[in-house]
Amino acid sequence: MDHPERGGVTVLEPADPAVVPAPRAEPEPASRWARALSGVGYRAPRHTSPAERLVPPMPDGPGVTPEVVEPSPVLARLGVRLPAPLWSWLCRWAGWLGPVGVAVFAGVLRFTNLGGPHALIFDETYYAKDAYALWHLGYESSWSDDANGLITAPNPAVPLRTDAAFVVHPPVGKWIIGLGEHLFGMSPFGWRFMVAVLGTLSVLMLARIGRRMFRSTLLGCVAGLLLSVDGLHFVLSRTSILDLVVMFWFLAAFGLLLVDRDKSRARIAERIEQGLGGDWWHLGLRPYRLAAAVCLGLMTGTKWSGAPAILALVLLAGFWDSSARRLAGQRAGLRNLWDFCWSALSVGAVAAVTYLATWTGWILSSPEPGKGGYLRNWAALNPSDTWGWVPDWARSLWHYHHEIWHFNVTLTSPHTYQSNPWSWLLLGRPVSFFYESPKNGQAGCTTTECAREVLALGTPLLWWAGIAGLLYCLYRWLMRRDWRAGAILCALAAGYLPWFNYQARTIFLFYAVCFVPFLVLAVTMMIGAMLGRADSSPDRKLAGATGAGLLVVAIMWNFLYFYPIYTGQTIPMDDWRARMWLDTWI
Repeated sequence: MDHPERGGVTVLEPADPAVVPAPRAEPEPASRWARALSGVGYRAPRHTSPAERLVPPMPDGPGVTPEVVEPSPVLARLGVRLPAPLWSWLCRWAGWLGPVGVAVFAGVLRFTNLGGPHALIFDETYYAKDAYALWHLGYESSWSDDANGLITAPNPAVPLRTDAAFVVHPPVGKWIIGLGEHLFGMSPFGWRFMVAVLGTLSVLMLARIGRRMFRSTLLGCVAGLLLSVDGLHFVLSRTSILDLVVMFWFLAAFGLLLVDRDKSRARIAERIEQGLGGDWWHLGLRPYRLAAAVCLGLMTGTKWSGAPAILALVLLAGFWDSSARRLAGQRAGLRNLWDFCWSALSVGAVAAVTYLATWTGWILSSPEPGKGGYLRNWAALNPSDTWGWVPDWARSLWHYHHEIWHFNVTLTSPHTYQSNPWSWLLLGRPVSFFYESPKNGQAGCTTTECAREVLALGTPLLWWAGIAGLLYCLYRWLMRRDWRAGAILCALAAGYLPWFNYQARTIFLFYAVCFVPFLVLAVTMMIGAMLGRADSSPDRKLAGATGAGLLVVAIMWNFLYFYPIYTGQTIPMDDWRARMWLDTWI
């Protein structure tokens, strides 16, 4: 700074030690093992009260943000002055206004030209028609070979038949898709509408989940923004297939368990203040955990690939309860084992009942031949002396599930776009949902040859940054005992690792949309580390904010660059080739 009275030199006056805060001292590692780990980055947690460790304060909201908030110095420097009541209201509700704003942005992206391409693309040929049959018959039926052409014709017709069809996925996702068809008709917009709604809501949920996990509205909004511009999530949000529905229920269950975690730990903190500690069995009514179990049942009722998430979240909830008890001063023992057993019993039982309820349409269909669901009359045709006491519908449903299991584990037919899960994080082999090569004068083509494609491809820079984010989470979990990193890794593993058990099965990259939100949370956690701690120096904060901002902007640019091949726009063939960064994408 310019100080003419002092020769142009900034002079620092000696500060009064009494008014200068001392730097926060890091706790000395207590054990020899901890001291050895400190050489590779381990830092023991700061000493705080058990109540503060159990439930860290939220960043803003009613009951947290003061009724009157001081004006923002940043806005003042920009010359923006808001009325004090409005500014205080915005600060108090920022935890909702920010995520809702991000969700609106995601919704605009997903609903713009949702009806294009005007065709049954990829597996829509199964699920859109199965959904229509469910809403009209209560079970999936067979369709004629010319059904697709009749449905998408200028004067559409729906050739619904009543003879049952063998389908290999439970009905929840198709009931949801069918709701859009019921509201808007058997059209591309109709069968994609509800999936786009769930895709938009999942962005809102992730923003709120990120805010709760990281105790930062900013980082929550960053997580929602990154999910809104992920190409795989975007394409699946605009296509009526089941995997986006699986992802939605998984994310909802995870978020509800997070809320349950905070609620139960707050209850334990109250008991600590009352001097009761953690030496008690029940943590009270857990409505959010039961709601999470319902979501897990609906997830499995959409696709069986959701079943491993039940085990993963049961274990996660049990570990969270056990950790809370340790913070309350209780040693490991029967009560910790009780937490795991009760978590498994309550979540597992509610999820199982929910899953069974999703088959109500099939169960209530007629057991007469040709008038009910597939194999609905199997028990009547196959009487049993041993299992005759079991209701016919239950025996038939069990046999149907056996047939579904056999199909799923023996599916090895080669497919052009199949891929191995080892390549998923690298985006080794995306799936083309729709492709056309219009010539000059066709479909808006103005060059010799053009391309129209809907490619199920994650935003490359986001996914490749996600690999670094996962490594960072692994470090935080192993070296810093960070529960947030452990939760992210647990949920991602539940959606990803089971696919490695099916090396010979025909599987596709778009199955990975189930764990995309947790990949985004890993990137967001890494961005939070880039921004630095609250007590970091201004230079450190500036460097971190610059790096984090550049990463987010680069990911958004990358999404916009690939936007034409996410939405089936007609582009010159040379532009299409320029977007094929890897040979395996063609």
